[in-house]
Amino acid sequence: MCGRYAASRRPEDLAGIFEIEKWDVEETLAPDFNVAPTKEVYAVLDRPVKDADSPRPVRQLRKLKWGLVPSWAKTPEGGARMINARAETVHEKPSYRRAFTSRRCIIPADGYYEWVTGTAERDLEVEGKKKRPRKQPYFVTPADGSVFAMAGLYEFWRDRTLPDEHPLAWWVTCSVITTEAETTPLAVAPDAGPRALADIHPRMPLMLTPDLWDSWLDPAGTDPDALRDLLAPPPTGLMRAFPVSTAVSNVRNNGPELLKELEGPEEGTLF
Repeated sequence: MCGRYAASRRPEDLAGIFEIEKWDVEETLAPDFNVAPTKEVYAVLDRPVKDADSPRPVRQLRKLKWGLVPSWAKTPEGGARMINARAETVHEKPSYRRAFTSRRCIIPADGYYEWVTGTAERDLEVEGKKKRPRKQPYFVTPADGSVFAMAGLYEFWRDRTLPDEHPLAWWVTCSVITTEAETTPLAVAPDAGPRALADIHPRMPLMLTPDLWDSWLDPAGTDPDALRDLLAPPPTGLMRAFPVSTAVSNVRNNGPELLKELEGPEEGTLF
């Protein structure tokens, strides 16, 4: 799954990476090293600009809320639970299938966090000697330092309790698509601990390689079968993972120190 990630790149840097044509300086977000559900996040999407002379899609960097609210939802309360969409079923789930064929985006990240419970901790839990095992967080990121381009969906939701001119009358929300975690060896693995992403968690965000960005973002692409072909996992051996401080487990903590690589799991969080 993807329940927390880091996004520190500036909009001008993202503009160069994704060939952004339009972004609003008033929507600039501060670097966030502990992005959690319901936060506002950057998303890259191709969409015509309102009131523009041409109806052609424009590559935009937009500020969206993480946690998709379907257009037909009566209230936005379920958004916090819809942060992830499974690649295997996204084309058929009522909450996602419309967005899958017409409102796709890329959610740029430095990488994502995932928590693993150590073997010793799990054994203690099974024996009833410890009720809440302390989990070790790992940061997963491209080994070459490139952007982690997560496949995503976005949706519009109208708050009918507000007038049209109200700034909060429309919500624009998003979800990250996930796939099965890689079982092949990491490009760079910690000296002690997981050797593959599947050793950390069975799911991972679906990373799109640059050759797929245009096809994924193209709003003219509406054939579900062709779109599903784009959801194939990326080539193996692109990722590295390393243990980071358990401070990231508290969403109130935020700063570049959360990405500091530890020499090994913190005491009490044995793998």
